[in-house]
Amino acid sequence: MNIPKHVAIILDGNGRWAKAKGMPRNYGHVQGSKNVEVICEEAYKMGIQYLTVYAFSTENWKRSQDEVDALMKLLRNYMKTCIKTAHKNKMCVKVIGDITRLDEDIRTKILELEEATKDNDGLHFQIAINYGSRDELRRGITKLAEDVKQGKVEPEAITEECIAEYLDTKGIPDPDLMIRTSGEQRLSNYLLWQLAYAEFYFTDVHWPDFSKEELEKAIAHYNKRERRYGGVKEE
Repeated sequence: MNIPKHVAIILDGNGRWAKAKGMPRNYGHVQGSKNVEVICEEAYKMGIQYLTVYAFSTENWKRSQDEVDALMKLLRNYMKTCIKTAHKNKMCVKVIGDITRLDEDIRTKILELEEATKDNDGLHFQIAINYGSRDELRRGITKLAEDVKQGKVEPEAITEECIAEYLDTKGIPDPDLMIRTSGEQRLSNYLLWQLAYAEFYFTDVHWPDFSKEELEKAIAHYNKRERRYGGVKEE
C-alpha cells in the first residue's frame, strides 16, 4: 500500500459526538484531544511522516465564551502533556497560525514545546491554532511586501516557491491527503494554498470515534485515486 507522506486532518464533530451521548460539548473536545495522541501514534506506525491537524481556527473565537474558555483550558493542558508524548514518540511538533492572540502563558508553552522537540526525528506533527488560511496568506504577503520594499526580494523573483517560504508551513511538504470527519464536505479556510493537489477524503465518523481502522480506510481510498499533476499520472 502506498502511504501518503503528509496527511492533513480537520478534526470535526466533537460537539455533535458529545451531544449524541447526552454530554456537554466540552466533553467532546476533551475526548477529541485524547484521540489526537492515538492517531499520531498510529499514523507514525503506518509510515506517515507528516501529520497536520486543525485544532482551533480564526473563526472559532465566535463560539460562546464558555466554549472558547474551555478550549483554551484544554489547550493549556495539552501543551503540558504534549512534551512527554512527543519525547515518547520522538515527535517534532510545530504550531502553525497566528499565536499572538493567545494568552502569554500559552504562547510560552508553544515555544517551549517547539524548542524541546525540534531535533526529534519521528513524526512531524503540525497543530493549527488560531489558524485561517486567508489570514496566513495575508500575513505572508504582508511580510513579502515589506521585504520587496526593503530591497530584499526583487518582484520578478516572486515564484510559487518564494511565496511558500513566507507561509506558516515553510519547510513542510504539501499534504498528499486531506481528511475531514463528521460529514462536512468543505475546507473551512484550511491550508488553501497547500492543498492544491491533495486528495480529499470525507467521512461521517465524528473525530472522537476516528480510529486506526478509519485512518486505514482513508488511506485505502487514497490508494484508489490516480494521482495526476497537470493531467499526467504520477508514476
